[in-house]
Amino acid sequence: MSDERNDEPDETGMAEETASAELRSYLIGYALALLLTVPPFVLVWTKALTPWTVGWIIAVAAVVQMAVHFRFFLHIRLKGQAREDLHLILFSTLLLIMMGGGTIWIMASLAERMPS
Repeated sequence: MSDERNDEPDETGMAEETASAELRSYLIGYALALLLTVPPFVLVWTKALTPWTVGWIIAVAAVVQMAVHFRFFLHIRLKGQAREDLHLILFSTLLLIMMGGGTIWIMASLAERMPS
């Protein structure tokens, strides 16, 4: 089995990556994921900032983490990508918002009905 590069585009219009380039992509993604995960944990653990500030930092880190996962692990690049991938991302986002919003709604309703 040779490690030759195939420059023919696949169904997404992208040329096939070599095994070393794919491994490099995974390692970069792993390093970025660690860099986006550890600081919020440290901020919560040390209580260095106000809870409101830490919450915003966690939210921003989570959004950036999603972009890192799309790019480096799922190999989804929005530039020149198939339209089906965009539909998949939007539908998954809709489902996550519905599940998260529904959970918050139910928990808030239960908290409201709890006796004091």
